[in-house]
Amino acid sequence: MISVALDGPAGAGKSTIAREVARRLGFLHVDTGALYRAIGLDGLRRGEDPADPAQVLPYLESTCITLEFTPQGQ
Repeated sequence: MISVALDGPAGAGKSTIAREVARRLGFLHVDTGALYRAIGLDGLRRGEDPADPAQVLPYLESTCITLEFTPQGQ
């Protein structure tokens, strides 16, 4: 398995480049930033304090995320 990670500041085009490189090479592109944002949003909606590990860790242990791939994207 090959894993490639891109790092850089917000708004630099990392996701755009990653999607295109993955497409050209026939790799699977996983938008980990979207996963982090989904977890964060759900936690905030539940009233979790993201700065409090005592709230975040139990939440993460009970959270299940499903990543689905369709012709339109993830």
